[in-house]
Amino acid sequence: MKGMLETALANPWDTLGRVLDGPLHPGGREATEALLDRASVTAGTRLVDVGCGAGQSVAAARDRGADAVGLDRDPGGNGGVRGEMTQLPFRDGSVDVVLAECVMCLAANREQALAEAYRVLKPGGALAVSDVVVEGAVPDLPDPMVRALCLQQSQSRAETVSEIEDAGFVVDNVGDHREELFAMREQMASKINYEGLLPLLGERGATILDGIHDVEDAVDDGRIGYVSVVSECVE
Repeated sequence: MKGMLETALANPWDTLGRVLDGPLHPGGREATEALLDRASVTAGTRLVDVGCGAGQSVAAARDRGADAVGLDRDPGGNGGVRGEMTQLPFRDGSVDVVLAECVMCLAANREQALAEAYRVLKPGGALAVSDVVVEGAVPDLPDPMVRALCLQQSQSRAETVSEIEDAGFVVDNVGDHREELFAMREQMASKINYEGLLPLLGERGATILDGIHDVEDAVDDGRIGYVSVVSECVE
């Protein structure tokens, strides 16, 4: 059992993928569909999903007739393009919508990632971003869990919007996904008995459990949230 726990903590993304149904972000496919609606993704829309993971959002876009392609460091068997969000392999002004769900916080250089999204978008094209936002200090957690929860480079809601605007975009609307974040937390808690399992790791497990409690408290009081932003590329 202890070995299984160590494996799960070493690769939390894989663990989350086994626990959650659909995309690994609050709201799942339903939230993706709503974001695609807000970005006016319809039949014929040329869309790039940056950090596409297993490709569920690409599939959602294709189901509505969009010409969608995913990009990821490791696209695996999902048919996506291998690449980095800071160096998109697409021509200037060739894309209608850039979708980035819970990935901008993972960018080595977020300013460059936003500049690349702006470059590949057509005038009037849309950037649809969703991401974790943090007001204040990040709870103390082991590095793999910080990465899995998208906390290592998170910004506040105001900073997130400001950075998108600084990249040249005009923000159309901002959505708050507090309820979806609560629901995701409950789904994870119902499937992983971390209160019972983590003590098996001794002092390290106790530290991780304390960190999880801190995260839960931060979600409850609004210090950790999840937002989506749709903005327009203008000349």
